[in-house]
Amino acid sequence: MPHDMWSYDSDVYGDKSLDIVGFDVEATDGSIGSVDEASIDVGSSYLVVDTGPWIFGKKVVLPASTVTRIDPQERKVHLARTKQEIKDSPKFGEGTHKDDDHRTEVGDYYGGFPASGAPGAPGAPGAPGAPGSPKPGPM
Repeated sequence: MPHDMWSYDSDVYGDKSLDIVGFDVEATDGSIGSVDEASIDVGSSYLVVDTGPWIFGKKVVLPASTVTRIDPQERKVHLARTKQEIKDSPKFGEGTHKDDDHRTEVGDYYGGFPASGAPGAPGAPGAPGAPGSPKPGPM
């Protein structure tokens, strides 16, 4: 069965009453901003992240499947994407980010990456740089 990029993995966002708006957002290689909007609609869940000064005030839409962990104590959302992958994502349009055309464009972009937690996905066990991954040895 194909991975549904517009749904959270069940072990990531179990408590749907948790409001994550305002949480800090962490890519695999550092902070990218904070959650500006979050949808938990079945099959169409996403985050809008305000990147602040990092990308000159740009906002980005991220499908729910890019989220690997939500930490309510630290108020952080962790992603399976790098900062560059997020920076290169389709442009956000206020008022158009919920349109089918934009959703398709975002889906096509993020669909080109391994699913969260899949072998080779950033942050997945065994992926380069993931916690517990073997460090490259001397050449």
